[in-house]
Amino acid sequence: MLDDLMAGSRADAARRRALVPTDEVERLALAQAPALDAVAALSRRKTVNIIAEVKRASPSRGRLAGIPDPAELATRYERGGAAAISVLTEERKFLGSLDDLRAVRQAVTVPVLRKEFISEEYQILEARAAGADLILLIVAALDQATLVRLKTFTESLGMTALVEVHTRDEFNRAVDADSRVLGVNARDLQTFELHPQLFAELAPDYPAGVVRVAESAVLTPEHVRNYREVGADAVLIGEALVTGDNPEATINSFMQV
Repeated sequence: MLDDLMAGSRADAARRRALVPTDEVERLALAQAPALDAVAALSRRKTVNIIAEVKRASPSRGRLAGIPDPAELATRYERGGAAAISVLTEERKFLGSLDDLRAVRQAVTVPVLRKEFISEEYQILEARAAGADLILLIVAALDQATLVRLKTFTESLGMTALVEVHTRDEFNRAVDADSRVLGVNARDLQTFELHPQLFAELAPDYPAGVVRVAESAVLTPEHVRNYREVGADAVLIGEALVTGDNPEATINSFMQV
């Protein structure tokens, strides 16, 4: 599944590049206001940091929510106390778009993450041109040289890479790449099986100063509490927010753990 998602995102990027060439996207990216400091926004504080996700669908769960107005939802997330907003821009399985990202960026004042299956610099330029402060790099989908190259390119634009891992080996690779924000995804993107204990196994080995992000397997405050108790600085939450009626109250309940 991960291979299919990466291939689809590359094909979609190639289609967009045929319409808007790299030099034009680079011009738009460099014309943006400086990216917000995501490391500062997500670093440890008295309450857990919530990264609230704008997510219409997923390959594992199918369609979750219509979200006709992603900017309005993101505004509610920020009002509820979210430290950052994640926006799915993958078009085929997650039903997202760069237009969603642009709308969210204009609506909120907290850092915005482009959640996409990124494998090339063009996609990172697109993210910055749309106003993203962070982008996702999935270690399982990238060889080490590419991971380091894309992370370096991201930082050259003033953005932060959320480097995502699913295994001990990937965690070690992320550390070797000098990741500043390192996320452990409990969902294996090859099999879609959940391993919620993985973050607890890896949390003690985070280098000092690296932001510790727990991802997936979060539906209740208890799930957030479990991640927080073993060291999470931030928790990324999607399904529990987009399927509920009151995202502000849900975020608030998660922050009270």
